[in-house]
Amino acid sequence: MFDLAGWILVLLRRLLYLVTRTQVFPESPEALGLRSDRAVCYVLHEHHLANLLVLDHECRRLGLPAALRPIRDDAFSAPRSYFYLSRNLRGNLVANPRIHHAPMLKALVKAAFADPRLDVQLVPVTLLWGREPGKQDSVLKALFAETWQQVSTLRHLFAILIHGRHTVVRFNNPISLREVIGESQDEARALRKIERILRVHFRRQREMALGPDLSHRRTQLHALLGTPTVREAIQQEAQSAAIPLSEAQKKARDQAFEIASDYTYSVVRAFALFLTWVWNRVYNGVEVHNFERVTTVAPGHGIIYVPCHRSHIDYLLLSYIIFTRGLMVPHIAAGANLNLPIVGSILRRSGAFFLRRKIKGDPLYTAVFLEYLHMMIDRGFPIEYFIEGGRSRGGRMLAPKAGILAMTVQSYVRSRARPLVFVPVYIGYEKLMEGKSHLAELNGRPKKSESLTGLIGAVRVLRRNYGKVHVNFGQPVALAELLDARHPSWREDEFDVQAPWLRQAVDATARTLAADINAVAVVNPVNLVALTLLSTPKHAADLRLLCRQIEHVQQLLAESPWAETIVHCRQPAEAVIDYVIGLDMVRRHAHPLGDMVCADETQAALMAYFRNNVLHLLALPALLACLVSHNQSLTRQRARQAIHGIYGLLGADLFLPWRDEALDAVIDRAEASLRGRGLILVEDDDGRLRAPPPNSEASPELRQLGEIIRPTLERQFLTLALLQHSGSGKLTRAQLEDDTHLLAQRLAMLYEFNPAEFSEKLLFANVIRSLIDGGLLEINAEGLLCFDERITQAVAQTELLLAAEVRHGIDLIARSAAPTASQ
Repeated sequence: MFDLAGWILVLLRRLLYLVTRTQVFPESPEALGLRSDRAVCYVLHEHHLANLLVLDHECRRLGLPAALRPIRDDAFSAPRSYFYLSRNLRGNLVANPRIHHAPMLKALVKAAFADPRLDVQLVPVTLLWGREPGKQDSVLKALFAETWQQVSTLRHLFAILIHGRHTVVRFNNPISLREVIGESQDEARALRKIERILRVHFRRQREMALGPDLSHRRTQLHALLGTPTVREAIQQEAQSAAIPLSEAQKKARDQAFEIASDYTYSVVRAFALFLTWVWNRVYNGVEVHNFERVTTVAPGHGIIYVPCHRSHIDYLLLSYIIFTRGLMVPHIAAGANLNLPIVGSILRRSGAFFLRRKIKGDPLYTAVFLEYLHMMIDRGFPIEYFIEGGRSRGGRMLAPKAGILAMTVQSYVRSRARPLVFVPVYIGYEKLMEGKSHLAELNGRPKKSESLTGLIGAVRVLRRNYGKVHVNFGQPVALAELLDARHPSWREDEFDVQAPWLRQAVDATARTLAADINAVAVVNPVNLVALTLLSTPKHAADLRLLCRQIEHVQQLLAESPWAETIVHCRQPAEAVIDYVIGLDMVRRHAHPLGDMVCADETQAALMAYFRNNVLHLLALPALLACLVSHNQSLTRQRARQAIHGIYGLLGADLFLPWRDEALDAVIDRAEASLRGRGLILVEDDDGRLRAPPPNSEASPELRQLGEIIRPTLERQFLTLALLQHSGSGKLTRAQLEDDTHLLAQRLAMLYEFNPAEFSEKLLFANVIRSLIDGGLLEINAEGLLCFDERITQAVAQTELLLAAEVRHGIDLIARSAAPTASQ
């Protein structure tokens, strides 16, 4: 029999897909976990024929149960396998916001109460025809883009024509009708419960993609300026500056508009298209790992993305990844130095809000910014900021700056609204666009201020190959759990921004997030070559021996405690080297006795950055290798004592996650890996750790592995030596930071020390912070650093790790500089 209705639907579906392109999540239907022995019923939120046509098409394409087929069960039957949760009862042209029970859902609940054996899998399906977070001042966008309002069929038609090629379809995990009903005896109550669950689910799915319901930007900022905190700050500004209240109000309003983002979907979408072109031209690909961790936690949670900061590209890259995977672009805390003409406007409309580098001394600006951030967090907008504050010039994680993180924690404790999670993100490059400018700054050139002409000049990077970019998303960290661990009664206590526990919680959160970012590092081919080649005396190695050293590192990573969280390159070693040669990071020289791989001075300095990216992953194996190689033979107990003695400083410097009581197990694991590779020998009778025989191939390999950590140990020894020779109570924290930085630069000029390792002032600040956090340094009432004999004991540990000539060189320059460095 001719099925006219079926042919009409086929024709309409084909017409619809002339203007529609979909992005479907999940990509694999198996991810839904549907049971084949139970009926499936799809749930659509809004009553539009186009939604049904897309659902039917995607079900067929993915091999899912068809939405248009009947449900046939002994206890229930229906002519179709879908229903709309909301219904438009006024016809085709206008929307009706009233809520009515879906007849099919009502029938399903009735049948389930009549027969306890009946169970149906309800699969909510979210469709977004283009994505727009709320109302904007453009009439065109307000008419035709996704909003939180229920839309008419006419408006939906225009939305399809304009945004159909950017349609997102998300199949969500099935909800068991039987499990929701449970033991309920009230049919009407069970129906309301299921509808409430489905409505909350759809609301959360829209929040994931659109963000919370945005009001007009001016209305938002007007409300912000009317809050008690900001009003009080305006009053105080008028009094302290002796200006009229109206002038103080204008100043606050100007500051609010200077800070606030102006998220505009058309700009975001255009930016995404442009960035797609840029990535394809500049990079060999952008590889994303574990993004499902974000989509799993996004419903019902506020999200703070906390990536490491390696490049200006970080801002764009992370937003691009999030947007192209169906979630709302986060609002990004950007430095006011990026608020440039034209560029600043584009960034602001892409979700950036701007923060001055220094806000102390301006209580009005501080109050406005705090209230703006609180409004964003309280309303559930995703936010992104860099806890390091600035880009790392040396390649390793910098000490977190508590500023905006402290504001975030204070806002959450103050409102105690929706759950808030931090998502650590590691961004790993194979070649850095800012590489040469980083080197120049490490060598003493002042940092150039951002400018429009500078950004225009950066267009030349589009002619170069920068390899791949790897982005790895870590496990979300619930802020409430971090606060519970520090102060369990924080929910009941009255909010006090000066509470000591709050500051401690901020510091603990900062350290946790830094360690969590490091824990999801990606080890790419450049990292592997940098770790191994830079450990050779002249940054040159025989190809075969370099391959063997890379294989050692790959195996150590595979057997390390980090193995479950990191992503590391498993390609054959020679393929790794060839790839890095192709990026012009190292060179290969043919030689009759065997090819050589080497890096010139500039290449080696650039490669040091990529070694430092992942240095923390090999810190303990390299430390153990350094101990055994330097001493040739020592007991297992002595090795443990030495590692424990230096770990407090090393662990804080590299944000290693293990507590002291868990350290022995990690050391044992490193020892087992080194033994398995034949790099150390263990005598069973006395448990002594021995280096391989000097004439063996493994001997230089062990020494080179230990060289990975040596520059870090030298930097720490310089700080300790300067403290020791200056004396307790002689230097302030700022003086010690300046002095160690200056002496390190001098040391790099006089001796063969790594300039990249000794040129970044923030690294020395991190060492000093670690000494203070570990209790080895205290700041007295006069602001001077005080210490006891434990500093001398820490210095003594270096005898087992550093060669005598190295220690002598550092000690000599520290002794000669101590009396005068701070004068």
